[in-house]
Amino acid sequence: MGFRCKKGTVLSYVGNIYQPENTELESHVDMIKAPRSPGSTLKPILYASMLNDGFILPKTLIADIPTQIGGYSPQNYDMGYDGAIQADRALSRSLNIPAVKMLQNYKYQRFYDKLKQLGFTTLNKPADHYGLSLILGGSEVTMWDLARTYMGMARTLNHFNDYKGRYNPHDYDEPLYVNEQRDKRFDEFETEVNSAIDHGSIWNAFNAMEELMRPGEEGLWEQFSSSQRLAWKTGTSFGFRDAWAVGLNPNYVVCVWVGNADGEGRPGLTSIDAAAPVMFDIFKQLPVVKWFKTPTSKLKKIVVCKESGYKAGEYCTDKVIQLVSPAGEKTGLCPYHKMVHLDRTGTYRVTDECEAPSAMVHKSWFILPPSMEYYYKIKNSDYKELPPFKPGCGDAGNNFVMEMIYPRNYATVYIPVEFDGTRGKIVLNATHRNASAKIYWHIDNEYVATTKNYHQLAVSPAPGKHILTLVDENGERLVQHFTVLEKEKEKN
Repeated sequence: MGFRCKKGTVLSYVGNIYQPENTELESHVDMIKAPRSPGSTLKPILYASMLNDGFILPKTLIADIPTQIGGYSPQNYDMGYDGAIQADRALSRSLNIPAVKMLQNYKYQRFYDKLKQLGFTTLNKPADHYGLSLILGGSEVTMWDLARTYMGMARTLNHFNDYKGRYNPHDYDEPLYVNEQRDKRFDEFETEVNSAIDHGSIWNAFNAMEELMRPGEEGLWEQFSSSQRLAWKTGTSFGFRDAWAVGLNPNYVVCVWVGNADGEGRPGLTSIDAAAPVMFDIFKQLPVVKWFKTPTSKLKKIVVCKESGYKAGEYCTDKVIQLVSPAGEKTGLCPYHKMVHLDRTGTYRVTDECEAPSAMVHKSWFILPPSMEYYYKIKNSDYKELPPFKPGCGDAGNNFVMEMIYPRNYATVYIPVEFDGTRGKIVLNATHRNASAKIYWHIDNEYVATTKNYHQLAVSPAPGKHILTLVDENGERLVQHFTVLEKEKEKN
């Protein structure tokens, strides 16, 4: 299906492959109006919404670590972790965990209301029914609503300078068929001060969608390179039932869905293999157009910390200027740059207990929380870990030296039964800032084991609530709670 952005009309409409003699194809079903799981195709809308509402800046670092939220454990397609990743790159790589982290911050109820505001008609259950899965395809959408929304965003950006900075709500109207015309004479009197997503946020979102996209499920995208600039997104639903590709430029929106009309999945049916090639082939048949004009009057220059993507704080040393939505002013200052106190050689951290303040070297340091640092430093060789404390100096406490990677505090876990009928184990995983530190593990105040370097421990605690206590060599303690579920009762 294709829409003309400038006219708001339907360019092409193919609801199915028409082969009535082959009944298994169910050619009579119009898949453009059929409710289907959107996979990852709503992620750009969440990204733009968070920019619009002042939750993030385009390159704000988002956590990408093992995550469990109320028993829900999202996974990235490649099953790996980056520790922390810029928001725009998390979108261009279509990473699931950062998307869920972003929605958790934004609140799924707010995103649900935003989708309703944008005109999605298939959200017929309360927001709590979908929860955080809303961003990973847990709802249903129609191709019509999805393509219409992206066309509305493109039309809004095209018109950033047409209504004296105001917004035309008709940009999100239902597309008209080629021979129809809407009366536009009163548009200038119906404009509004605000829109669901502002000009600057749409512009940043489309730029992120245009970036080289190398997510696991879309790793072969380069073979579909096009001669024209496109903002595009793919999505594959759970069970390989739906493969999506939606792309746009200032003139056209093209949306492709591939799947079985009866909803049957097919292993290996992925968006990059099935839907993206069709979308790019369609764009090759369309005229090449210039990219969106930068809505300079609708953007604000903000000084940003290059490493964290947050507004630069007093300890940020490498700063850049970014053009962002004015709502970006509401975002917080960089939380990851802190002042640390070193000895003269810069080899050790010190406190006034062991070093005269006049002999200290004060230096700004980029410090991620331990669980983020654990994965981030693997993929970012330039990341500098904090120096250890000088021998005899001691840690003054409250330095956040340990963190649990799994399970998180107050998590609920299930221990499966192995094939031979024996009770399995869960692997507890922690991290410590000092790579050579020892951690002494206790469950319910009973000593269990000691780990060094790699802090993983396989245990099989009884069903019920437990207290996990970690103590390092300096006496630093980390106390967390977790619950082990009862074995599922056999059904008669």
